[in-house]
Amino acid sequence: MEEYRVLLVDDEEEIREGIRRRIGWAELGFALAGTAENGVDALELAEQLRPDVVLTDIKMPYMDGLELCRRLKPLLPAAKLVVFSGFDEFEYARQAIGMNVSEYILKPINAPELSGVLTRLREQLDGERMERRDIETLRRRYEESLPVLRELFYTRLLDGAIPPDRARERAARYEIDLPEGCWAAALVLADGAAGDGLLLPSIRDFFQSRFSLDGCAPRTVLYNDALALLVRLEGEEQIYALTEELGRLCKLAVPLLGMTLFAGVGRPCAGPELLHSSMEGAAAAADYRVLMGEEQALYIGDLEPDRSACLTLEEADQRALASAVKLGSREQVGQLIRRQVDRVREARLSLPQSHMFFLEMLTALTRLAQTGGVELEAVFGPDFTGMVSITDFPSLDAVEGWLLERALRLWEAMSRQRTDSAWKTVEQAKSFIAAHYGDSALSVETLCGQLHLSPTYFSTLFKRETQKSFTAYVTEVRMEHAARLLRDTGDKTYLIAERTGYTDPNYFSFVFKRHFGLPPSRFRAARQD
Repeated sequence: MEEYRVLLVDDEEEIREGIRRRIGWAELGFALAGTAENGVDALELAEQLRPDVVLTDIKMPYMDGLELCRRLKPLLPAAKLVVFSGFDEFEYARQAIGMNVSEYILKPINAPELSGVLTRLREQLDGERMERRDIETLRRRYEESLPVLRELFYTRLLDGAIPPDRARERAARYEIDLPEGCWAAALVLADGAAGDGLLLPSIRDFFQSRFSLDGCAPRTVLYNDALALLVRLEGEEQIYALTEELGRLCKLAVPLLGMTLFAGVGRPCAGPELLHSSMEGAAAAADYRVLMGEEQALYIGDLEPDRSACLTLEEADQRALASAVKLGSREQVGQLIRRQVDRVREARLSLPQSHMFFLEMLTALTRLAQTGGVELEAVFGPDFTGMVSITDFPSLDAVEGWLLERALRLWEAMSRQRTDSAWKTVEQAKSFIAAHYGDSALSVETLCGQLHLSPTYFSTLFKRETQKSFTAYVTEVRMEHAARLLRDTGDKTYLIAERTGYTDPNYFSFVFKRHFGLPPSRFRAARQD
């Protein structure tokens, strides 16, 4: 089993060396990954090593052990923290418990006691590791549940409970292939089968084994006490061949199954994500079975006039448009606009009906711009008044191009807003650091209190935009100012340390030498020569 990584922190080299030599790290299941002589160095090492266990003294220069533990908790939330101290004081123990420190050990430290602590920690870490491995068990159970989850997906798709723009993503999650193209839904009902859990599986098997239509392989789903068929067609004209095939099977079921079946067929739709609209038509066709005598399969298009006059931009469509424009890609915006205009093409709307749908699309884009704080002129041009008619365009293709161009302008404006917001936040942070670098209490928490951001979000944003951590950037600013003061003034080193945010001159010299390769005195002398 992989060894757990340990970081040891103590300002006394003799103690660090003694612990390193006297503990059987490998036998206990650990590896000593690194050591540090103060909390500041330990914090930097922890970011690099990502230890599982941190052993730290409390009394140390620059940053004590309790402060180190406080800063490590958000950085390494799963790490086990162990503090040891030569002071048997309740206050230390109380603070350690308040920071979820795993163990508190009094000095002098002996090897058996520390080994016992490490053994307990290893048992805890082993248990947590086993819990993570249980995720693999959950994954296997998920795979075993896939048939049920797929059935549920198809049911929700037919109910219209899955937003069209999320259908393919959800299908991929359940390893379902939903190719592009023309689709239709059908609903098969059996007299006396409602609520009978034994009859419907038999009907399903019957249709799966005997369905025969060139180029079509139906997906069958037990749906609302009936059998639903999801069929990909070679073209809209194949809907009549599908209706005939379902009628043949319904008639065949009488002698073979001893059941009277009826199939309602919905209108073809432009893609599988729109199957709920076809299913609505299939259910409506099924309602005609009482009136149609001997007919056992009916197509809704033969029974009802085209209901496309009711074509509207549904709430789910508006949510999909908002999601694509605010957070999606150019391709997703283009796909969504094309899909909506395709609905108009397929529905063969009259001119007034088409115009109403166009205005709904225009209103949705206008509302998105206003709520997003984007000037309408930036999206629609300087002369835009909102008075646009579909008759202003020579074709539906031209309408699609106009809507797509405006939607992409809006998408670009909102993308710039997100980028500008991140840049402004980082610039505000830099300005705050430039004004407060001399404050020894400057921290990411105080900065985030001014910016009204969470430290975790800010740290990620700052690192992404500057390629530096907050600590590294502050150190760099302080060192630049310290170097300028050494060059341009005769101030003592301890005064320069105070002016650049270091209360301890020795630690200032330590950081300065690490940054420039020279101690402050030699740096000043080298610049004066």
